[in-house]
Amino acid sequence: MLCTNYRPISVLPALSKIFEKCMFNQLMLYISFHDVFAPNQYGLRSGKNTTDCLVDLLEQITKSIDNGEFAITLFLDLSKAFDTVNHSILLSKLSYYGIKGLENLWFKSYLQQRRQTVYVNGVFSDIQVIELGVPQGSVLGPILFLIYINDFSNASSYFSTRLFADDTSLTVCGVRP
Repeated sequence: MLCTNYRPISVLPALSKIFEKCMFNQLMLYISFHDVFAPNQYGLRSGKNTTDCLVDLLEQITKSIDNGEFAITLFLDLSKAFDTVNHSILLSKLSYYGIKGLENLWFKSYLQQRRQTVYVNGVFSDIQVIELGVPQGSVLGPILFLIYINDFSNASSYFSTRLFADDTSLTVCGVRP
């Protein structure tokens, strides 16, 4: 067992979880109304799920094969992806999508200056400041991660991209040589 395989889980008071759920609902309404998420993001979206993602992928591959073309798909699963979120970049992306001013400052306060400690065999570790990532076990963590990676599919026009939270598929089709 490697200690690096474990990640902190936020133990939050009930009132905090209720407030987070309210913020989550408001953020989801905003994202839905402004159509923020990329159409190829299947995670946390009403009316989209893993089956839709697979059907979309299989349709592209089948069409390619029917046309005598090749189809190659790479499947990526980002290791500890939720721990890699850079707070400054996420806050910039929230601002880009229109979440500015007081709301952006609230998210800044929510993300920054979090601390963690580990309790093992009756002993607490030193308190460490968490400088990256979204809180695991929180209501807002997954949606903030999706906002963080929302523009990932814009990185290349060579691949068609499908995203489901931290799982990604990259597909390229073409004429056989």
